[in-house]
Amino acid sequence: MIRVDIAYALICKGNEVLVVNNEGGTWSLPGGAVEQGETLEQAVIREVAEETGLTIKVEEIASVNEAFFEENGHHALFITFKAEVVDGKPSIQDKEEISEIKWTDFQTANKLMPYHSGGVEGLLESSSPYTFQG
Repeated sequence: MIRVDIAYALICKGNEVLVVNNEGGTWSLPGGAVEQGETLEQAVIREVAEETGLTIKVEEIASVNEAFFEENGHHALFITFKAEVVDGKPSIQDKEEISEIKWTDFQTANKLMPYHSGGVEGLLESSSPYTFQG
């Protein structure tokens, strides 16, 4: 299996979280694949900008999850960072990749993204520091 690292941003304002509707109709937090030679932090900043037009500040790690996707031979590692917006307003940057961006309440987000055990609230309660060690 091929290892694929995915970095996501948990961006909240009040009791709302930013979510994106990806190609194929699945909802997720903004984020995507880490490119060769890129840190996790660089990847999540780039992916959020590419999907939403937002500039973010990355904070601690909210969760680490993994999954095997037998159909395409991928072993995926999902790293979700807490993040805050430092500039911009959300807007679709690539209509072939993202069909919708919206702020939604936690309950709706949990229905759109049922794969987060403990829901968005669980992600907010969890944290681990992130350190790039060179």
